[in-house]
Amino acid sequence: MATKKPTDAEPRSPASVTYRDTVFNSRVLIVGERQLNVAAGLLQVDEADAEALAYLDARADFERLTPAG
Repeated sequence: MATKKPTDAEPRSPASVTYRDTVFNSRVLIVGERQLNVAAGLLQVDEADAEALAYLDARADFERLTPAG
């Protein structure tokens, strides 16, 4: 059976930025009207989510592990 390869016309999953929570292993952050969930000390955010990226980058208790785009 052949494996289907993605083409440029097919949508790709959005890239994400990973942060490490240096204080808690699990918690919920409220940003605007949404929730950001920390699990196992990690949090992933869509790289297009400028509001969440700015919020997390401004906090001393989060360390960015992967660079944005």
